[in-house]
Amino acid sequence: MKEQLIKSISKHVILNSEEENLIDAFWREKILEKGDYLLRNGETCRTDNFVVDGTLKAFYINPETGKEEILYFAVENWWATDIESFQKQKPSIYNIQTIEKTTLLQIHHYAFQEMLKQIPKLERFFRIILENYLGSLQRRIILNNILDAEHRYLDFLKNYPKIAERVPNYLIASYLGVTPEFLSRMRKKIQAS
Repeated sequence: MKEQLIKSISKHVILNSEEENLIDAFWREKILEKGDYLLRNGETCRTDNFVVDGTLKAFYINPETGKEEILYFAVENWWATDIESFQKQKPSIYNIQTIEKTTLLQIHHYAFQEMLKQIPKLERFFRIILENYLGSLQRRIILNNILDAEHRYLDFLKNYPKIAERVPNYLIASYLGVTPEFLSRMRKKIQAS
């Protein structure tokens, strides 16, 4: 399983065998069943989490409506972490929960800091991961402001086909900021054209 993480790292940073062995020593496998929480609102995110297999959703509960509002999904080779809570070791403002049985590789905050000291080139890898994440957040904000719901859905299908296949439509609707009924009508319209 750790080979999957090392393969992901190796796309951006070349590791020697000693560094690969060091990485292996820092990460632990964790299996969560469908519906299990990785993180709850108010808890401190103690681990950075690489998804080996499975699907998770990050969400908060809207205090006005009481409904889940999806922030992001995470599937294989993605990360499922509240970055601010993890880095600052302060309570999270959202939840991360599995949608299906999920296998993770986890590293604790203190071990993460030690790993970066022992393998400084990993700073580059995690900078690239954060840049990619920031870019996707910026893109989502812009698309939410300029595209109507139908075009946001089409963009979602184009850019995240794996997620669209595995995540229930009501969760995709929440992510897009529409009702499940509206999403159902859009899907029928798209399929008819």
